[in-house]
Amino acid sequence: MQMSIVLAPDSFKGSLSAAQVAQAMARGVQRVLPKTNLTLLPLSDGGEGLVDSLAAASGGKILDYQVTGPLGEKVTAQMGLMGNGQTAVIEMAQASGLILVPVDKRNPLQTTTFGTGELIKKALDLGCNHLIIGIGGSATNDGGLGMAQALGFRFLDEEGQSLGFGGGELAHLARIDASSKDPRLEGTTIEVACDVTNPLTGPSGAAHIYGPQKGATPEMVELLDAGLANLDRVLQRDLGKSVGQVPGAGAAGGLGAGLMALLGGRLVSGIELVLDVLEFDAKAKGAQLIITGEGKFDAQSAFGKVPMGVAQRARSLGVPVVVVAGSVLPSADVLHGEGVTAYFSILNQPMTLKEAMERGAELVENQAAQVMRLFTATM
Repeated sequence: MQMSIVLAPDSFKGSLSAAQVAQAMARGVQRVLPKTNLTLLPLSDGGEGLVDSLAAASGGKILDYQVTGPLGEKVTAQMGLMGNGQTAVIEMAQASGLILVPVDKRNPLQTTTFGTGELIKKALDLGCNHLIIGIGGSATNDGGLGMAQALGFRFLDEEGQSLGFGGGELAHLARIDASSKDPRLEGTTIEVACDVTNPLTGPSGAAHIYGPQKGATPEMVELLDAGLANLDRVLQRDLGKSVGQVPGAGAAGGLGAGLMALLGGRLVSGIELVLDVLEFDAKAKGAQLIITGEGKFDAQSAFGKVPMGVAQRARSLGVPVVVVAGSVLPSADVLHGEGVTAYFSILNQPMTLKEAMERGAELVENQAAQVMRLFTATM
């Protein structure tokens, strides 16, 4: 009987994309069982790699666009168009991410999500009626102000003047005019990959928890929090949308709230969304083994990460799961009770992190081959 194996890893950040990890695993498996029926499903938890993962797994393509970066400059951002031609995949970090802002220029009073809105508009121009948006890694704290401005919303001060860019502008918000918003949004389903539960404001909100890493001083945090609270009040009054205390509203500097209240988006677990979109259960049903993986595997992997999402689905299907990771910490032991059959590090000798990252594909391939030798010996 020909074996059926699913290869469903995350990326090894800084070393290999999820697709490259899956391909290396495939080479390792085929060294031992050349005729194995392999299904490659490179995955993402909704953060970095979301575009690559869904485009590759669906037979889609990746498109490059010039959009407005977080500081108002032009940047090149990628967007995925899935194989069905109707679903666009957007990583907000590609247009509005912290990685795009030099450390000495980080200031969430000024950074904008306008470029993310431009990507959404590009997707609508392509005729997409389903958007999947990953909102990790933001440089912003503007509550989705810039994103909505790019899509025709007007945010006005007491004198009827349009607000500028950045979270600092929200303190001056007096009215939201949605009359000129892009009409195509009405027929579009928007799913937002979000794995944090922070509300919009308060001690656990966007400004207090994530503002400092984006360059906010304690004084700036208070200004940003007050601005988001003002946005929440105006959204309730002008649009009848109360989202400030919804878990995840504070994600990406309040972009979670903006996507829900202004665009009708739905916040969902990143890995669960990806697994559903790729029809993971149907593809994994009947497999003899699933191999997944990520760069670092430890107890934190239980919280919305790819291997745990895969293991939980696989457990319900009765399929064993092996994790192949760059590094494995002792705390990973607790994950055996969550559906992980076994885990292995790709490191086969002492080496520096730089060497391990450079040799990532080779090391993943070798460990996948060893996993298969052990697995077939037990059959």
